[in-house]
Amino acid sequence: MYPVVRMAKEFWVNRNASPIKFGEFHVSHHVCWPWDLDMWLELNNGRTLTIYDLGRLIMAKRIGILSLLKEKRWNMPMAGASVRYRRRIAVFERFDILSKVLCWDDRFMYIEQSMWKKNGECAGHIVYRTAFVDRTGIINPDTVIKSLGEKAERPSIPNWIAKWIEAENNRPWPPDKE
Repeated sequence: MYPVVRMAKEFWVNRNASPIKFGEFHVSHHVCWPWDLDMWLELNNGRTLTIYDLGRLIMAKRIGILSLLKEKRWNMPMAGASVRYRRRIAVFERFDILSKVLCWDDRFMYIEQSMWKKNGECAGHIVYRTAFVDRTGIINPDTVIKSLGEKAERPSIPNWIAKWIEAENNRPWPPDKE
């Protein structure tokens, strides 16, 4: 079940948070609760993705994206992700999530998030590819940025992201069923 209470808490805690710009980090603070555990008694990989959602939503709010989506009746679906799990998060362990818009191209915006343990270790890292869509299809991220009144220059796409984009473009769709 989606953690609605946790999401409400994040919006409440950040209700007066100052705006941020593209490329700036939003930092959110979390705890691994017993209901977040898998059978190995560590943070479940699926719940990890859901907790990343919480950081990404508040980041989008602070940039102004959520208000824009509501105003324009646009959506922001996820179109892909590349995730790394590197360190275990145990029950009651506190951790932070850093979220920022990394770059964009003509179709997608790439959002980088990382999960940091209190001892300074990075427990995980994810890059999401998100689209902005309306009833007619995908909206160029430059249009979204202009609609926000931003003058953000399109950052260069890091080489590792470019290789991921290339790999995704070569990935067969739909996948084989046999």
